[in-house]
Amino acid sequence: MKRFLILPLLCLVALVSGAYAMDPNELLTTVDRNLNPQSYESYRKLINIEPDGSKREYVLYTIKKGQDKVASVFLQPSSDKGRATLRLGENMWLNIPNVGKPVRITSLQSVTGGIFNNADIMRLDFSTEYSAESSEDVEGGVLLHLKARTDDVAYDRLEMIVDTKNNVPTEIKCLASSGMLIKTLTFKKLREFEGGRVRPAVMETVSPLNKGYKSIMIFAKVRSREFDDEIFTLNYLPKIDSLRK
Repeated sequence: MKRFLILPLLCLVALVSGAYAMDPNELLTTVDRNLNPQSYESYRKLINIEPDGSKREYVLYTIKKGQDKVASVFLQPSSDKGRATLRLGENMWLNIPNVGKPVRITSLQSVTGGIFNNADIMRLDFSTEYSAESSEDVEGGVLLHLKARTDDVAYDRLEMIVDTKNNVPTEIKCLASSGMLIKTLTFKKLREFEGGRVRPAVMETVSPLNKGYKSIMIFAKVRSREFDDEIFTLNYLPKIDSLRK
């Protein structure tokens, strides 16, 4: 009789524990897919706020394919319109209209000049760049301890708090190999996107290295779309804007 009682009880415990029982790397992959389809297009507004309250805003159209291909084009402001970026793995380029060939840029630079660096703006899936070493239950979800897979990744470690109701991040601390905090990313305003995907529509960042500064990224029209490989090439960079429907 006891055997028949124990089995349902174990099933109930497993259901209640939900994502908490999920393997950390499996949870990280789930977070990636809840944030974006593997191949997609989206629009983003980036807002850089300085200590005196002044702001500078940018609007970008972005496409991504698979694990390592990302391209964007600036739509606003008019002074930046047409600037385009390409990321292939850890290699990044910036193309400025009527200014020769695309130039190489690095993950720690920023094409918008704010707290978001190029790795944040042209972000790959977290599971592509990081592996989860461990996890622990914390207030509000699960804390994933992530380690960069290679030395080329912008941050050596991430501490990601995952809301286990929706399996999306609520906060990420970006750390150097020394353990120094470089910046904190905060995810806000859950919203339903294409396909019923519920994810944060806003990501904010502050850094102890740039006190008083803040950068905000607002996501819109995140939707699945397939692209040919030839689009993610330096020759195609000046034509990224033509992909918009």
